[in-house]
Amino acid sequence: FLDIDGVLNSNFWNDTHKREISDGTLIDEDKVMMLGQLIRNTNATVILHSGWRFWFDRDVKPLRREAERLIEMFEKEDIKIDGVTPDHTTEEIRKSKKFSLVKASEILAWISQHDNIENWIVIDDLDLHNEEVRKHQIFTDARIGLTVENICEAERSLM
Repeated sequence: FLDIDGVLNSNFWNDTHKREISDGTLIDEDKVMMLGQLIRNTNATVILHSGWRFWFDRDVKPLRREAERLIEMFEKEDIKIDGVTPDHTTEEIRKSKKFSLVKASEILAWISQHDNIENWIVIDDLDLHNEEVRKHQIFTDARIGLTVENICEAERSLM
């Protein structure tokens, strides 16, 4: 289960890009390459549980330019989004932007609807407020995003 903001981008000023990469428009190619390595090494599939999932239609086709760019970058690394988690947000959660309060229930709902899940991880920078999900979570630092250490931990968890 993949989050985007704080994972494939970060909150720091990137020396290469000379601009902040956490505004929802710029994904760090190096982080996508690391994700691609993880996918290839583990044969994992990607289920999007990020707010970015709302930028795709039911068939995971991009609805916004940001989503198109994400797909283009994923295709370079042979990464495919195989699904998205259901939406458990409420009006109050959307207004307060406290999506972390429902992400765990969305992930667990997706898992309960798919009986062939052998092993799973969640890559996210947020505390998802659920002990079961926490056991499977690879925490990224939003200031840095995905790291080699995160990839190694994810590989160990998936093997």
